[in-house]
Amino acid sequence: MRLFFGTGIKLACAVAASAISFSAMAQNWPGSTVTVVVPWPPGGPSDIAARPLAKGLTQSLGQTFVIDNRAGGGGNIGTAAVTRAKPDGQTLLITSSAPIVINPSLYKKMSFDPLKDLAPVTNLLRVPLVLVTHPSVPAKNLKELMAHIQSKKGQFSYGSSGNGTPQHLTSELFASVTKLEMTHVPYKGSAPAITDLVGGHIPLMFDSTIAIMPHIKAGKVKPIAISSAKRSPLLPDVPTFAEAGLPQIESYAWYGFFAPAGTPKPVLAKINAEAQKVMKGPEFQKVLADTGSDYVGDTPENFSKFVQAEHERWSKVVKQSGATVD
Repeated sequence: MRLFFGTGIKLACAVAASAISFSAMAQNWPGSTVTVVVPWPPGGPSDIAARPLAKGLTQSLGQTFVIDNRAGGGGNIGTAAVTRAKPDGQTLLITSSAPIVINPSLYKKMSFDPLKDLAPVTNLLRVPLVLVTHPSVPAKNLKELMAHIQSKKGQFSYGSSGNGTPQHLTSELFASVTKLEMTHVPYKGSAPAITDLVGGHIPLMFDSTIAIMPHIKAGKVKPIAISSAKRSPLLPDVPTFAEAGLPQIESYAWYGFFAPAGTPKPVLAKINAEAQKVMKGPEFQKVLADTGSDYVGDTPENFSKFVQAEHERWSKVVKQSGATVD
């Protein structure tokens, strides 16, 4: 009995000491320069979320937040680096959804498990996707477009920013729901895909409002429908898929904030709170307005549940599409 009692006292003391240590770590965070890894090339959509956030955190916390673009492997290289980092809040990740909820189903082998090796901090923003066509496609709305694709009897192609991207899988979801036959033409990013769409080399694609809006405004592509739950202020005349008769098509390219797994909860809570302050500020809100994005800021717990649900959703679409990178 004495041994049990003594062991219990030691355990309780250890737990208390650990809690005090984690609390102190949170109070002192960030203790030095923070590296924010973006696993995509500079200038991409993830940067649009990461750079104003890093700037705001630098200003509010008095420590430098440095963006480190580590592109490659569909976002896997930079993401893997964060999973191997010390879980002290000094190395963080801002990324699109692909390496978190799509790549685990797309790649046969990965060096990490994003659901186990990362700690969600907050969803930063989500961006709706727009179904656009080349102006030569004889369709003014979704119903006419579907009839046109059907008339091609499997001889219709579409482009995307790459295998397994939200753009690709939203296209596959569209094809699955409508039972339309289309051939996928993957590109290495949105820019070359849009170039070929504008040039008439591909007739159709999905892309985010961030990437496609300049071309819509210039009249170089024709918007048909948007994948958000409500119409975008940037495209008030473009119906949602639900309005056009396909409520199953609701899809976003979202961008999230993560830390290495094992980061103490008090530290995650402080990172979340500081990020929320910046996200509610005028500079970040301007980014949302300019790109047609939605503010999503939430708790680590809610974001974790969202990530799990997104993983389950897109793994089914990947399986149905037969998409693979290996």
